[in-house]
Amino acid sequence: MRTNSLTKFKIMKKLVIILLVVVFISTTAFVLIQQNVKTEASNHPKIENAIKELQSAVDYMEKAPHDFGGYKAQAIADSKKAIESLKLALKYRAKVDNAKK
Repeated sequence: MRTNSLTKFKIMKKLVIILLVVVFISTTAFVLIQQNVKTEASNHPKIENAIKELQSAVDYMEKAPHDFGGYKAQAIADSKKAIESLKLALKYRAKVDNAKK
């Protein structure tokens, strides 16, 4: 009975260690990608500015009391899509540059 408990403890201990290693690696990779994305944004200021301006326009349209002739919802959705595409472009660029290192 005691041996069975010891074996379960060792298995649980290994699983916890494996889980911690996976979390550490994932977190490290995420941080590196985010740092590289920030670097890419500074390397491509027009894209960075476009993201900021589009976000500002979205914020404005969301708060605006009028519907811009019925185009407000679509304009907001399209702008959010454009922001996401620009962020993905920077993320891709960071990934490619990171692979070269």
